[in-house]
Amino acid sequence: MGDECFILVSRKLRSRQGLRHREYRDAMTTASNPAQVERQALCDLFLEVGPDAPTLCGEWTTRDLAAHLAMRERRLDGAAGIMISAFSDHAAKVQASIAATEWTELVETVRSGPPVWNPMRITAVDKLVNTGEFFVHHEDVRRAGGEWSARELDPSVTVALTKMITRMARLLTRPSKVGVVLEPTVDGTPSTPPVIGNKAVPSVSVRGAISELVMFVYGRQAQADVELLGNDDDIETVRNAAFGV
Repeated sequence: MGDECFILVSRKLRSRQGLRHREYRDAMTTASNPAQVERQALCDLFLEVGPDAPTLCGEWTTRDLAAHLAMRERRLDGAAGIMISAFSDHAAKVQASIAATEWTELVETVRSGPPVWNPMRITAVDKLVNTGEFFVHHEDVRRAGGEWSARELDPSVTVALTKMITRMARLLTRPSKVGVVLEPTVDGTPSTPPVIGNKAVPSVSVRGAISELVMFVYGRQAQADVELLGNDDDIETVRNAAFGV
């Protein structure tokens, strides 16, 4: 009975929105929604490289990463384990069960976005919480294969990442024992005012394109094309800091 009620409510919500999963994907994949731009690009890359390709997420393959993304949006019991260590064992089991899904079906699950009950289906929420998530994981796959080069981002993605890094720099760089100042550039020229992440003294300036600064403060320092300015010891500290959420 409960399942039937849930299905009826879900159908009414879908009818009210006028979107099925595929229509949702097509409607949301526009330059106005950077999260969807990166989601679709990542899913295209998933299909291109297959389920066993490496990523920058430790020992995870692309299958593991896709399962993580699906769990994050569709299994709240598993998603809790992403942030709360007490639930991490359960999260690992949930993710493993999702990873057993046939590959193209799993990718389509990620591509189609969150279910109707998830607030991330709302465009404003999607932009806020998913732009960085899907950009970083897109790069996790692109950069794990060895040779890579920075890509030209959709303008909406650049704008969203700039806002995100301004908002989250302090949280992301908190683990550093020295200060961190982020200096966004375009073609090597400063593009926006510096962003003070960690206020500790002394500090290190991290200079580069906004895409590279995002990768750096999300813990991908070794794969970020940035220039570091400061004392050698302080630079080494920043290079090895456990950045990220």
